[in-house]
Formats: sequence, structure tokens, C-alpha cells
Amino acid sequence: MEISGLPLHPLVVHAAVVFGPLGALTALLYAVLSRWRDRLRWPMLVLALVATGSVVAAYLTGNSFLESRPELGQKPLVQTHEERAELLLWLTLGFGVVAVVAGWLHARAGALGTVVRVVLGLGAAAVLVQVVRTGDAGARAVWEAVLARG
Repeated sequence: MEISGLPLHPLVVHAAVVFGPLGALTALLYAVLSRWRDRLRWPMLVLALVATGSVVAAYLTGNSFLESRPELGQKPLVQTHEERAELLLWLTLGFGVVAVVAGWLHARAGALGTVVRVVLGLGAAAVLVQVVRTGDAGARAVWEAVLARG
């Protein structure tokens, strides 16, 4: 996947790096701040879905990029990035589902509402950490390639 000869992955990945943490932080605030929950419901839901879509797009374009350049898949830093990206994909998909459930059960009080908000907060924290880990591995892989070129 390319645009004007540029691989799409380096372009798309910026959306995941921005919206992943933004969606996760908004969900954390939604889960923790009961006074703000009504105001944060729709922003949390929209940002969580945009984050999920951008991570899926980054994952798919990353796979396409590796298929077009198979020699990169042999590099240890690229393999680390790829492994972390796969975990991020699954965490983000789960986070997106839980965010939709939380938005749907927004007014629900009691144990079910509490459990959903706790799972949402844990999922958001996991996504936040994994976005940083995945992005760091990708940046290190790119930096290694730049330094190798001299």
C-alpha cells in the first residue's frame, strides 16, 4: 500500500500514535471520574473507536509494508515491533468492544456498571502502555536502518 510511492504505514501509524493514547486517556477519565462521566461518554466512545480503527489500519499497512520488503522481517528490531503490534491490535480490539459496552451501559449502576468501568480502565491502561512499547520498537527499528545507511 503506497501513496505517490511512499509506503502508507509510516503515514497511517501517526494516527495510531495520536488516537491510541487519546482514546485510552479519555476512557481512563470516563472510568475514574464519575462526575464527568456524562460529559465524557460520547468523546470516549468516538475516540476509542477512532483509536481502534487507526491501530487496525496501522497493523494492516505494516503487514503490507513487510510483504513488499521481506528482508526487513529478518531484523530483530522489526520482529520485536511486529510482535508488539500484534499484541496492540488484540488489546485495542478488546478495548474498542469494552468502550462500546461501557457507552451502551452508561447509566447502569451497581456491580455490572462497576465491572465494565474497571475492565474499561484496565483495557485503556494496557492500550496506552502497548502503544508506547510498539511505537518505541518501531522508532528503534527505523533509527537502526537510518544509522546503517551512514
